[in-house]
Amino acid sequence: MVGTTHRNTGMEGVEGGVGVTALLVAAARAIETHRHDALARDVYAEHFVRAAPASAGWPVRMQQVPDGDANPLWGRFARYFGLRTRVLDDFLLRSVHTGGARQVVLLGAGLDSRAFRLEWPPGCVVFEIDREGVLAFKHKVLDGLSATPKTARVPLPIDLRADWVGALADAGFDPAAPSVWLAEGLLFYLPPAAETYLIDRVDQLSTDGSALAFEVKLDKDLLEYRDSPLYTSTTQQIGIDLLNLFDREPRPDSAGDLVSKGWSTSVHTPYEFTRRHGRGPLSEQNDALAGNRWVFANKPRR
Repeated sequence: MVGTTHRNTGMEGVEGGVGVTALLVAAARAIETHRHDALARDVYAEHFVRAAPASAGWPVRMQQVPDGDANPLWGRFARYFGLRTRVLDDFLLRSVHTGGARQVVLLGAGLDSRAFRLEWPPGCVVFEIDREGVLAFKHKVLDGLSATPKTARVPLPIDLRADWVGALADAGFDPAAPSVWLAEGLLFYLPPAAETYLIDRVDQLSTDGSALAFEVKLDKDLLEYRDSPLYTSTTQQIGIDLLNLFDREPRPDSAGDLVSKGWSTSVHTPYEFTRRHGRGPLSEQNDALAGNRWVFANKPRR
């Protein structure tokens, strides 16, 4: 396995490094849930936020943010995560309801609660791959709520640096059956070689009729946006320096690689979906989201 080690990713659980960003996204989902015009609803999100000492004091409703939507972190950035949640929810449900896939693999699942909150068709199984500490924290919170998944759920407590392919096979994943994959908020934390390895493994494990969605950043120089309101507010308000967590090496063209392997892909800016849904973040000056792209790929049936 190509190493995915990064200087700040060694912390177990959600109390530091990349793990704490799962709490940031959960807080954003909680805020989105309580909006009158919510794009996505996740009733579990605020419980994750409240259960971790690192985030216990963070807002989970917009009313708890003094400057409301004008706040770059809890306004614009949180709405971005709300929009991303909705778009990827739609992708997964479309893939299983109309595309016929019944195996769903969440890579770096974090505090994803889709197995508990989405309406899955009969026969679906959701595999959640993440580090043991992250999944243990999630299970503690969900067990405390007596949460019940709406479909078969198989958590795989394994680091993506280890043999997650073997663990997936041992858990019952069938590479001969169509599958749908999701890498949400994951790839830009990985070194380029690790991203390429991950995409290659997904291709090898995906038969015709499979689908994949992932998020990338196309910025040539991430530090160009170091003083952007989004990055500075995240550092100042909750102590997360995202630019110190992102891998800043030149990124591979994973969408292009998939096309060369026979997949069809489409690449979108988040703002396309803001216009489609009538709400969400818009482009601005010194925009730290300018390079973000959401990629959707399908392996055609022959």
